[in-house]
Amino acid sequence: MSDEALAREFEAQRPRLRAVAHRMLGSAGEADDAVQEAWLRLTRQQDSKDNLAAWLTTVVGRICLDMLRARAGRREDPLPVTAEPVAAADPEQEALLADSVGLALLVVLETLTPSERLAFVLHDLFAVSFDDIAVVVGRSPAAARQLASRARRRVQMREPVAGGERPEAVVEAFLAASRGGDLGALLKLLDPDVVMRADETAARMGGSGETRGAEVVAAFFNGRARGARPGGGSVALVFAGGRVKLALVFAITGGRITAIDAIADPADLAELRSS
Repeated sequence: MSDEALAREFEAQRPRLRAVAHRMLGSAGEADDAVQEAWLRLTRQQDSKDNLAAWLTTVVGRICLDMLRARAGRREDPLPVTAEPVAAADPEQEALLADSVGLALLVVLETLTPSERLAFVLHDLFAVSFDDIAVVVGRSPAAARQLASRARRRVQMREPVAGGERPEAVVEAFLAASRGGDLGALLKLLDPDVVMRADETAARMGGSGETRGAEVVAAFFNGRARGARPGGGSVALVFAGGRVKLALVFAITGGRITAIDAIADPADLAELRSS
């Protein structure tokens, strides 16, 4: 590929790379620095890339991870999350980027460790595989999956619910419909594209790793959840023999459930109940 063609391809990828970096760093200025560093690394590479978009996303993720770790190592306060444009930025584009990121999400991401933040952002927001994420964080794909799962729970528990509805009310309505076998009510509470995920321990208890679609998820919960009780916020706890056996963490948008994470790993349950 010629230098001119490479530059054109990079510019085509720039908006996506900048969005990745902004979600990771919470700063438009640092996001631009990370993307520029990715360009410099690309120009120093002599070999061609079979999937340039994937390679650039991974490189930007690695650069952002290093920047987050350096920030933590200097014990700096987090950069202020703001939609204000940097001096050299296009104000219109900057406003669009800030709106797409979501200031509330950026605030929640500040509570994650650098590795958790990278795993969540790359996988959940940009569909990067855990095999690729594992290379960036220096861990196994299974460990990368665990990082994303832990981050996802924290985001779901702390991110404000859109539309002003109380998450407790949605969870309580869902549990009541589940216990009562009210399939119609369950379908009304579930987003059509809802996803239900189970950690390895929960999957061994009879769940599936991942299930998608309101009809499938509603059928799974229909007539169940008799041992479940609201656990506060967007969490429900399932009891057996007087002990918590499972936690359900709900993501809720516009009054509908968009995701349910089933957590049964003892260490994760302990962390969840203490948070």
